[in-house]
Amino acid sequence: MATVHLRIGDLVWGKLGRYPPWPGKVVSPPKDLKKPRGKKCHFVKFFGTEDHAWIKVEQLKPYHPHKEEMIKINKGKRFQQAVDAVEDFLKKKEKQGGKEQSSEGKGDSKGKKTPTKPLKILEEDDEDLSALKDPSEKDLTDSEPEPSSVERLGGLGTTGPVSGFKWESSPVQDDPHFHHFLLSQTEKPASSMEPISKRLKIVEEDTRSPSIQAADSTAINGSITPTDKRIGFLGLGLMGSGIVSNLLKMGHVVTVWNRTVEKVPQDNQHCDLFIQEGARLGRTPAEVVSLCDITFSCVSDPKAARDLVLGPSGVLQGIRPGKCYVEMSTVDPETITELSQVISSRGGRFLEAPVAGSQQVSNEGMLVILAAGDRTVYEDCSSCFQAMGKTSFFLGEVGNAARMMLILNMVQGSFMATIAEGLTLAQATGQSQHTFLDILSQGQMASTFVDQKCQNILQGNFKPDYYLKHIQKDLRLAISMGDTANHPTPMAAAANEVYKRAKALDQSDNDMSAVYRAYIH
Repeated sequence: MATVHLRIGDLVWGKLGRYPPWPGKVVSPPKDLKKPRGKKCHFVKFFGTEDHAWIKVEQLKPYHPHKEEMIKINKGKRFQQAVDAVEDFLKKKEKQGGKEQSSEGKGDSKGKKTPTKPLKILEEDDEDLSALKDPSEKDLTDSEPEPSSVERLGGLGTTGPVSGFKWESSPVQDDPHFHHFLLSQTEKPASSMEPISKRLKIVEEDTRSPSIQAADSTAINGSITPTDKRIGFLGLGLMGSGIVSNLLKMGHVVTVWNRTVEKVPQDNQHCDLFIQEGARLGRTPAEVVSLCDITFSCVSDPKAARDLVLGPSGVLQGIRPGKCYVEMSTVDPETITELSQVISSRGGRFLEAPVAGSQQVSNEGMLVILAAGDRTVYEDCSSCFQAMGKTSFFLGEVGNAARMMLILNMVQGSFMATIAEGLTLAQATGQSQHTFLDILSQGQMASTFVDQKCQNILQGNFKPDYYLKHIQKDLRLAISMGDTANHPTPMAAAANEVYKRAKALDQSDNDMSAVYRAYIH
């Protein structure tokens, strides 16, 4: 095959490991980032994702000559968004007379330095398992480096041969010592608290434990092939609604049911919206389970989860041998163990899969899924997890996902209460809350979470993205889990009391950031 000569600024199709070919642009790498040794490669920024990677020249093809065939093969939503981003880029470039303007790290119209978004290095493999190598290697000669001992499980994304578009064989097969280094820019909403750190952070995923394995949903994911299994979904709350919407968008056949339809008229209208999008409506949980191969549930607390399974016309009545039940609610390990046992007693297959995120993250299909239980169910849910999330973890035996989820939410809830405490202390001591947040955003705690929640507080906007009553429930369950393990949780206990006070002030159905009001009343 003839060598393709590429320059900075050229548009390309780049193939990264097991991911499908994706539109990108050859760009200059950060000065601190060294090129991988052993192979000629270019640094590519992928459209629609803000991801970057070193790609070998044999895995790069010119954009325009292969555009039509790529569009025919890849039909996913994110892929189309990426192609649209390319077209927008070309239109803007044409308006500028073919010149490309970049604002990264450059001055603005007033001569001020424009902050750049922090970059995070993720070490990404190409196939099932490959060694990782620290990109800070000094030697850039063509000699082969020693393989690293750190291993990471490959993604869920699949690729296949493309007609008329020959890609070289997998780097793992033809060169086990060549590694990609994927840089992922953290997307943050525009705000006055944009951090200016340019430091590159190396992140390594340790998967030495055989029971803990991570699988990336197609981060450059436009090619999800929906399972042919019939999907059921019980619970259309803040999280469930976004999940179902993304399942439908990615072509899954979904039957829905919501437990409050009969009590709350607007929830009936909510179901109607999903039916208009192609969902089917089940009359009871038992009916949904009997009609579907895999049924997910996402409800508010342990009692709701138990009632859904064990109550009248509940899940258990529809379970038959081979039926799969996936519990996505954040509940305690004891509840999960009980539900697993009763489902299995009827010949059903059980998986717990609570999700880390919020309503916004759910709507964007960027949840993090923590799964445990039946590994074959986890694999059967592959396309569903790709549709609803960016990453899924399999954590081994039943109960592990519940434990991990409660720990994560305990940390998040405690952190939110501490931020609220800092804001009110700043006000009480005559300090500007805005300045406090600006300073905070320049340090190590800068994050999208801090930005969003602090903006909620400053604007007095507590529209729920994650209910305050639910984070308090998670804190309570985490504290109880600590008691069972004879492990102290004094920070969580203190935070829990603040949330309880916020609930007493009628903040239960507001966002968790409304814990701020517990300090000012």
